Amino acid sequence: MLFDLVRPAIFAFQPEDAHQLSLSALRLMPRGKPPAYGKLATQVAGIRFPNPLGMAAGYDKDGEVPDALLGLGFGFAEVGSITPLPQPGNPKPRLFRLTEDRAVINRMGFNNGGAEAAAKRLAARRTRPGVVGINIGANKDAADRVADYATMTRIMAPLATYLAVNISSPNTPGLRALQDEGALTGLLDGVLEARAAVIHDNPPPVFLKVAPDLTPADVDAIARIAMDKKLGALIISNTTIERPALKSAHAGETGGLSGAPLKAMALERLRDFRKATGGAIPLVGVGGIVNADDAWERIRAGASLVQLYSAMVYEGPGIAKCITRGLEQLMARDGFASIAEAVGSEGT
Repeated sequence: MLFDLVRPAIFAFQPEDAHQLSLSALRLMPRGKPPAYGKLATQVAGIRFPNPLGMAAGYDKDGEVPDALLGLGFGFAEVGSITPLPQPGNPKPRLFRLTEDRAVINRMGFNNGGAEAAAKRLAARRTRPGVVGINIGANKDAADRVADYATMTRIMAPLATYLAVNISSPNTPGLRALQDEGALTGLLDGVLEARAAVIHDNPPPVFLKVAPDLTPADVDAIARIAMDKKLGALIISNTTIERPALKSAHAGETGGLSGAPLKAMALERLRDFRKATGGAIPLVGVGGIVNADDAWERIRAGASLVQLYSAMVYEGPGIAKCITRGLEQLMARDGFASIAEAVGSEGT
């Protein structure tokens, strides 16, 4: 209710300015505790999550407020994308609210302060509780992007609960080409070798974040490689470059579309990967999740975990607790004793 009252004032700001204000507010908040391990607790890739709902990468690009996000009720927070060197990203304006569509278009371009600054912040919180994933990327002008991912792995693996390899942003030219079979194999070999070089025992699992704009052949190849490399999970999916029917005046902006219009595509792609993997690798469902029903549908379609970001723009910081309360009710309604039991249960 409070957010409903202040939303018009927040929306009076340009989207990127409003984003920065929200980060500033979270920095000033007393540090909350991560959610307790209760009925929604689940284990994925060897990690115990207090609940399956996470904040997706893109909100906390520089790892400034992961503990504040956990204090809002998220079961985990994924920070980044972080690149080896600082970079300003693409020219402004580069973030657009599509209010009529409950959506966002961004062409941020991996704007962040670089690995050194983020690593200092993340090292300072290492002893605190909570699941914090680190999403890694490559610099736009890198001569060798695989080397950038290996560098980021060496820096961030000791600081992360899990590493998320982002090769699916549409806003860094050529990045999505790393999803091609040959390129992806080489990239993951580089990441896994770099991880082994810095952590010998109990290394953080590697998650791979992919685009929704994939052909059936792409899905099959990525699924096969992910299982062969024994990745911890696949994150399905990033923003889309496609444009379904939209009402907003900003519909024609270039960049990645997220929010409610992505829901059907992201759900379809999740089902595709569930079929391609046969449930052999955990999936993280992202894209168009607004409420508990959306999250539950994604879980029953095969997601062991779910994430959101754009929905918080419209629903406010109380969204995590609202969704997790709803998940408890839906789990009880449908007769499941745990989230793990419900994963992939649609149609049964």
